[in-house]
Amino acid sequence: MPIGLAALALALPRAPLHAQAAPFGGTVALTSQLVDRGLPLTSTRPVLQGELRWDAPSGWSFGVAAASELRSTRLAEGLLHVAYSWPVSTNWQMQASALYYDAPRRERARGYQRVEADLAWIYRDILTLNLAARRPVGSADARTNPLAEANLRWPLTRHFSLLAGAGVARFQRGYGYYRYYGEGSAYYRYGQVGLAWSGDRWRVELDRIATDGAPRARRGTGGLSPWMASVSWSF
Repeated sequence: MPIGLAALALALPRAPLHAQAAPFGGTVALTSQLVDRGLPLTSTRPVLQGELRWDAPSGWSFGVAAASELRSTRLAEGLLHVAYSWPVSTNWQMQASALYYDAPRRERARGYQRVEADLAWIYRDILTLNLAARRPVGSADARTNPLAEANLRWPLTRHFSLLAGAGVARFQRGYGYYRYYGEGSAYYRYGQVGLAWSGDRWRVELDRIATDGAPRARRGTGGLSPWMASVSWSF
């Protein structure tokens, strides 16, 4: 999906993690809004993101990522992740990931925190299928919420790629930044189409985002922008 912390840390939402010649690397990105699977986390103002990772030849990867709106020094979201990738066949590989998210807020309600377990099937860096389970942290009535997602990156030329993705997820109301949505839980659908340009260490992406059945936007975000743009640099 469009670039957010999960996508930044896992190098799509969702592309495989590959061991590289240099075990340490990272990405710096500027995006128009921080979005978590079709739900806005920030207002429609520029967001600066950064990620550092360590990739082992054995397939293990560890990383940390953070994001903040340019107008504020306050952390908008932080993430820790560990992943393991292994080949299944010549064209297919799998990746298992565990992630911890924290989105501190100034409001009196506690920040949005969750843990997530993710299993992905990847076909030649072109098609990625994900099944995941995420659970809020710090609440006795927290539930494990499932999600399923598919993402396509189709090369058009040497530098341009067509992007498309769709997913279905369950959100838990009355917790974290979902506290504005009432009680209980519900499913919603989200998707995106876009175009990406990649050259050397740079990447520019423009996406059109849509949701169906999604909860109302968190107070202060101004809602989800239908367009999202990002530029990133990897090292």
